[in-house]
Amino acid sequence: MEQTANPISLDTATQRLAEGVLAGRRRALSKAITLVENTREDRRRQANQLVSYLLPRSGTATRIGISGTPGVGKSTFIEAFGLFLIERGLRVAVLAVDPSSKISGGSILGDKVRMEQLARRNEAFIRPSPSAGTLGGVTRRTRETMMLCEAAGFDVILIETVGVGQSETAVADMVDFFTVLLLPNAGDEIQGIKKGIIEVADLLVINKADGEFRDAAKRARRHYANAVNLFRPKNPHWKTPVVCASGLGGEGIDTVWESAGKHRALLEEHGLFEKLRRQQRQRWFQQALEDSLLERFQAHPEVARKLPELRNAIGQGQMSPHHAAANLIGLFMGDPQQN
Repeated sequence: MEQTANPISLDTATQRLAEGVLAGRRRALSKAITLVENTREDRRRQANQLVSYLLPRSGTATRIGISGTPGVGKSTFIEAFGLFLIERGLRVAVLAVDPSSKISGGSILGDKVRMEQLARRNEAFIRPSPSAGTLGGVTRRTRETMMLCEAAGFDVILIETVGVGQSETAVADMVDFFTVLLLPNAGDEIQGIKKGIIEVADLLVINKADGEFRDAAKRARRHYANAVNLFRPKNPHWKTPVVCASGLGGEGIDTVWESAGKHRALLEEHGLFEKLRRQQRQRWFQQALEDSLLERFQAHPEVARKLPELRNAIGQGQMSPHHAAANLIGLFMGDPQQN
């Protein structure tokens, strides 16, 4: 991203934090991420200023999303991939999203345990964050966290998504290369395809393709390769490859990185890479706008007072959801005609 004079003025504490991030200090980066995840209004304003200040110093890293159903071996694969990249002189940040419980609201946040070898490397930074019920397989502040890691000098950002449901394809809107991991022995591979995810994937990886599963993985690769031909590619210049790999044994990891490099080179050749980055920033803005409006709406005192009553009315079948929504919007806008 082109460097320009930064018009953002920071207070002393935020300026010191920004300088720590730019110097690549891990403690400062962790504090900055905690700040952007904070929901307090004063902290949110401070976080917005910090992100805007650091934004011109970001944008150079390769952003890779890694998705797949629970049990496919995402953490093992990411650890092997991260160690592979470090051996090639790259610094790697892993943003690992843990699913939050709908009952308690808590999450395990155990990725540093699952990626023990990678966590010990100075060239790696692993940040587990709770999804807090956010759709899309990512947290509400994943984009900000990714940008902070780029400003801290990391060359590759790996986003490990929750791995539940087709709404997870939202991660494809914030990365350059979207990889989907698949199991080699999932039964009828073609019937099991999630069309929404497959259509936005830039690479399909049959993971755990070693030992007794090696032959099954080769069969699955052929099935998926044939299935990919049935879908319209999201990029007319790129046909989604299907490869076999093993996070445990390390086989095929180099092919994954080679595919990411070829994909980026192709985008740049056709003038599509900067267009992709502009689209990512526009989607970031759209999501931030929707989140801010929803927060202000729910914090409105009249809306907060009326909301439980309308929820009950809907649950009892006494009012349609659209009627209730119009009622609340009328309160929010101060327009009695909406009620």
